Amino acid sequence: MTHPVHFDRALIRRYDIAGPRYTSYPTAPRFHEGFDAEAYRRFVAMSNDELIPAPLSLYVHLPFCRSLCYYCACTKKITRHAEHGERYLESLTKEIEMQGRLFDRDRPVRQLHFGGGTPTFFEDIQIEQLMARLRQSFSFDKSDDREFSIELDPRTVDAGRLAFLADTGFNRVSVGVQDIDPEVQQAVNRVQDTEHTLGLVDQARRAGIGSVSMDLIYGLPLQTPERFTRTLEAVAAARPDRLAVYSYAHMPNAFRAQRLIRDSDLPTPETKLELMELAVEHLTAAGYVYIGMDHFALPEDELAVALTNGSLQRNFQGYSTRGDCDLIGLGVSAIGKVGDCYAQNIKEIPRWADAVDNGDFPIWRGYTLNAEDRLRRGIIEAIMCRGMVEYDWFENRFDMAFDDYFAAEIENLRPLEKDGLINIEEDRFTVTPAGRLLLRAIAMVFDAHLTASQSAPRFSRVI
Repeated sequence: MTHPVHFDRALIRRYDIAGPRYTSYPTAPRFHEGFDAEAYRRFVAMSNDELIPAPLSLYVHLPFCRSLCYYCACTKKITRHAEHGERYLESLTKEIEMQGRLFDRDRPVRQLHFGGGTPTFFEDIQIEQLMARLRQSFSFDKSDDREFSIELDPRTVDAGRLAFLADTGFNRVSVGVQDIDPEVQQAVNRVQDTEHTLGLVDQARRAGIGSVSMDLIYGLPLQTPERFTRTLEAVAAARPDRLAVYSYAHMPNAFRAQRLIRDSDLPTPETKLELMELAVEHLTAAGYVYIGMDHFALPEDELAVALTNGSLQRNFQGYSTRGDCDLIGLGVSAIGKVGDCYAQNIKEIPRWADAVDNGDFPIWRGYTLNAEDRLRRGIIEAIMCRGMVEYDWFENRFDMAFDDYFAAEIENLRPLEKDGLINIEEDRFTVTPAGRLLLRAIAMVFDAHLTASQSAPRFSRVI
């Protein structure tokens, strides 16, 4: 099964609206503070009692960075004081132990991700000790099927450090590139050596790391089609297994760091659209499979295989595999998903640390899914990950007649069909090659929380 993609500028202009990224459904703005630690414990207990409990995925948030990247919208702490990180790790260790006591030890950890911030802000010995604490609290899968990944700032990594990470158990790394043009790097305060950055791909493979991903951003200040073409050519030549090409969302009222970017330096909407088109056309011509949204992968990569066999999923890191796992969020602001609930930790480091140090789960808010949410989540995931919604699958699982239950939604899909985003048949609808770039707009038709909202939260634009 092939998954072609077609860039249609007129369509993209028409549907370039604000909307969720659907890393969860309902989306995080629908989480509420009525969901507490006691509710979380109940869901963990139910998941432990399943006949075949789900394996586990761990997300560990390490928010520290030594310098500020002006484009960044992540939860982060900028500091050059190592003791701040040390205190954070002390509290994180306590949270790991608390979470570990909740989950049965016969549930293997098949997926692990260190995100940030900059996880490599920490010294090797600190990362090693953190991994040891995780192994003490959870049962790590030791097979080749595991996916243990870490985000890298190339300015903090060399060949020796990559070898250390491989020896520590990581088999996947994600390298932040953003753009290789010196003037663009200066404009966003992210200056790094291109030869060193791109050389990390081969160095990681020689160290025994099985998969390398690289992140780019389009829409940054001073980017032009000519400059971004050079970036795409250089990165594609380095041949990382995966590429994420994110759209820069300029929201200076929400993210203070972005106020350091001059509006006059940003590409025009027309130029930004051209940058996106360049990414899609150049990377697919270079042999990468367009997975969806902002993700690309080589044909033999797990993401491309999952796209073909129907096992692709989305979580809070974007497109992923191993959707059968319960996700445990560890660290400030981290989000977990256990059974039919989402739980998010406190977003401020001092409050999060106080809760953990007092022996309390640092849960700020969450959400319990009902049957309606599960149904719509399944449809949205089918759109985002498989590009097809087959009515009988949902009718059999949820005991309803799709055409009747979603009569209003199907009617709302008709203009999208007329515009060429989807094809509607008697028993299904399928996303077209042109519609694959507008999955979020299609999925929004089935988002009951979005359509019922009296004051929709501010989301980034679809493109």
